[in-house]
Amino acid sequence: MTQAAPLFTSQYIDCAGVQLHYTDWGKAERGTVIAWHGLARTGRDMDELATHLSQQGYRVICPDTVGRGLSQWSRAPEQEYCLAFYARLARELMDGLQLRAVHWVGTSMGGAIGTLCAAGLAEPSLKHRILSLVLNDNAPELAQAAIERIKTYAGQPPAFDTLTELEAFFRQVYKPFGWLSDAQWRRLAETSMRRLPDGRVTPHYDPAMALQFTAHPNDYLIWEHYDAMTQPVLLLRGTESDLVLPETVKDMRHRGPGARGQLKVIEVHGCGHAPALNVLQQWEWVADFIQAASGG
Repeated sequence: MTQAAPLFTSQYIDCAGVQLHYTDWGKAERGTVIAWHGLARTGRDMDELATHLSQQGYRVICPDTVGRGLSQWSRAPEQEYCLAFYARLARELMDGLQLRAVHWVGTSMGGAIGTLCAAGLAEPSLKHRILSLVLNDNAPELAQAAIERIKTYAGQPPAFDTLTELEAFFRQVYKPFGWLSDAQWRRLAETSMRRLPDGRVTPHYDPAMALQFTAHPNDYLIWEHYDAMTQPVLLLRGTESDLVLPETVKDMRHRGPGARGQLKVIEVHGCGHAPALNVLQQWEWVADFIQAASGG
């Protein structure tokens, strides 16, 4: 599981009236992958996966969604913190980087954004530019109880005097991510914090992004988009996930890509919501799927 030191560049691009930050890894010898993070996270969650894929010959683009990480915060949060706007950001990002076709890996919210892009209902020009989709503990319908749990911490991020205290908070809240080394927990904390005017530290996102759940209450009910997809899909489901329920996975097997024999499901043991994509087996699952989807 040893990797070389990460090699990436930190970049910015204007999309849909906001400035997005992204990390850019590797060269597109075998193609390009967009790896999109979860709801209250940043693109730096994808560091280990991006390192692995870039060593396999892929270029990997890891954006910070508007309102997260180093990307600009929205000036119109009720309108822009929603999947349709995020899909627009993805389209303008791909256009700006002149990416004709990509494989998509999305954790939680990132998977939902990828579903909208791949379906082509929200952004028609992307339907044939998304070659494959990895859903990391995401589905076209999410358990309401889990959404309520996420809302309890996402909309009111706590503040702490020290980064050590913030790291302890992350270790508790993100325990369902599965095993992380001490160094990975430290990097997660350091890449997920911002300092407040009073000197305390807090998670690096705009608390208003939680307006998605009130201004767009059915935003994550996206069966219409899933049914319209024609790309191969890999679902990585944490066996202890409270967000993606077994009955939802059963429905996925009989609809959309599942009905066409294009859905592969892997149950990730020792994880809930969502696997951290930080260990060799998870990297290999993703890399093997992308290679197969490429005809390799």
